Amino acid sequence: MKIFVKKGKLVDTKSQAIILPLFEENKKLSGTALEIDKISDGLISEVINNGDFEAKLSQISVIYTRDSLPAQRIALVGLGKHKEFNLEKLRGAFAKVMQHLRNLNIKEAATEINLNLLPRKKDQVAQAVAEGSLLGLYQYTPFKTVGREDLKEMEQLTIVADGKDFSLIESAIKKAQIITQAVCFARDLISAPSNEMTPTIMAQKAQEIAHKKNVSCRVLDKTKMKEIGMNALLAVAAGSNEEPKFIILEYAGGKKSAAPIVLVGKGLTFDSGGISIKPAEKMDEMKTDMSGGAAVMGVIMAATDLQLPLNIVALVPATENMPGGSACKPGDIVKSYSGKTIEVLNTDAEGRLILADALAYASELKPAAVVDVATLTGACVIALGDDVIGMLGTDDKLKNEINGAAKTTGELVWELPLWESYHELIKSDIADYKNSSGRAASTITAAAFLSKFVGDSPWVHLDIAGPAWTTKDKTYIPKGASGVTVRLLVEFLRNRTQK
Repeated sequence: MKIFVKKGKLVDTKSQAIILPLFEENKKLSGTALEIDKISDGLISEVINNGDFEAKLSQISVIYTRDSLPAQRIALVGLGKHKEFNLEKLRGAFAKVMQHLRNLNIKEAATEINLNLLPRKKDQVAQAVAEGSLLGLYQYTPFKTVGREDLKEMEQLTIVADGKDFSLIESAIKKAQIITQAVCFARDLISAPSNEMTPTIMAQKAQEIAHKKNVSCRVLDKTKMKEIGMNALLAVAAGSNEEPKFIILEYAGGKKSAAPIVLVGKGLTFDSGGISIKPAEKMDEMKTDMSGGAAVMGVIMAATDLQLPLNIVALVPATENMPGGSACKPGDIVKSYSGKTIEVLNTDAEGRLILADALAYASELKPAAVVDVATLTGACVIALGDDVIGMLGTDDKLKNEINGAAKTTGELVWELPLWESYHELIKSDIADYKNSSGRAASTITAAAFLSKFVGDSPWVHLDIAGPAWTTKDKTYIPKGASGVTVRLLVEFLRNRTQK
């Protein structure tokens, strides 16, 4: 769907449906709603006075205008209680009303944005309307053939703005479309079945991004990885017939002398668990174990389209983890890219192995900051549930930056401790470290393991095992891949440019 911004008044707009958001407390209409109500001979107030619409959060009521307006319908959407209102609820409300209109087979709609909904966050209000509308309408349908003609799509949303707000709204909507396009790119990659999203195909997707201005891509193959000593990554790849790839995607938007921000994304295109094989139930969802890699690729896409004045590098170690005849076995010891040795006690703790090599590679780039994103531990889901990202790291300033961006985007993080005592749990009797220390505090010990390969750079680890994939519809995240951390990291990077 495309979003257009035009000057004018909503009451004069010809459309299949005009969208009016209302608060629960506002029994007395005002502004645009009052104007439309008067011209339509009280259609809105009639619905409200009869108790059919209470403006509860995401409640929707569609009214036919009976030719009293240029628009065919008025779609009322509830914003809930004013004192509880925030950007996340605005995203959700617009996602719900757009989904409702799509289900009515409506192709286009129009609305206006009251920037004073949150007076101190006017640009964010406009952005949230677009984000909720676009992300809530996402559908993954490339493999649907039966009944394809019945699929419904919204084609256009028009934002009507007056002259004084036009430039601000137009700019915010443009940014929102860029960011949501990157989120949907990540969702597409994650949603694809693993036979259609191999490490090789993932690398090809990265190379397509490199067609954009100021972006370059290098892909290290198995031979090159062996030559430079990425043996932890190669150990994970050993049981698969699919060739591993180490993707290096660089965006040069800043000064040549400026240190890059490095984003590392786990790229397990399918994770069977290897010899330490997973249960059959829900193993199909292990196609999503490259969600971190997809996210950091999406961030590079957005960064270049937003023309952020930063240097950013995305690193994606991409491989499968399979129990083939040459697979890495429990008890094997591998020498990582950093030179440190790792005892592999559990081949299903493979994400930290491939990230160890990627993080060591990142440290050589002399980065200003390193952020890794990974569906790393089921324990994070047990601790924080399906909606929250686990955050650990070595730099308080960087963690605060990430947390601030999380609050703005609604992609919430919760910090877990990384105290010295946890580091004792990952020491091996016969190697430098072991890749698993058992179930206790395993989200934390996984991060403790990763910290050994980061060097001295400011570093944050984001465990997205919970929110990367949802088994039920959420407000603006339809069932399936969420594309989580794309918006979070873009917001983090945008904030960096303002310093």
